[in-house]
Amino acid sequence: MIPGGGQPNMQQLLQQAQKMQQDLARAQEELAGTEVDGQAGGGLVKATVTGSGELRALKIDPKAVDPDDTETLADLIIAAVQAANENAQALQQQKLGPLAQGLGGGSGIPGLPF
Repeated sequence: MIPGGGQPNMQQLLQQAQKMQQDLARAQEELAGTEVDGQAGGGLVKATVTGSGELRALKIDPKAVDPDDTETLADLIIAAVQAANENAQALQQQKLGPLAQGLGGGSGIPGLPF
C-alpha cells in the first residue's frame, strides 16, 4: 500500500530505477578502472588488482626468490593477491554500498527492488 492511499507515479518510479541503473553502471565502470594494491612479506610481494578484482600486476622482490623454497614465495603471492582483493572489496563497498541501499526498497512497494 502507498501511504496516503494514492497511486504510485509509475513514470517517476521508472525514472528513479533508470537513474539507479545508470549510477550503478557508472560506479562499476569506475571500479573496473581503479587499481588497488596488496602486499605480503613486508612488501617483498605486491599485487595490483582492479576495483572489480581483476589481477593487473604482480611484483616480486628478488630477495623473496629462493630456489630451494618456492613454497614460501607461493604463499607470499597468494597473501598479496588476497590482500589486494580485500582492498578491492572495501572499495566496492564504498562505491556500491550507497547504491545497494537505494535499491533496497526506497519505493515502499513490496516486491519492487527500487
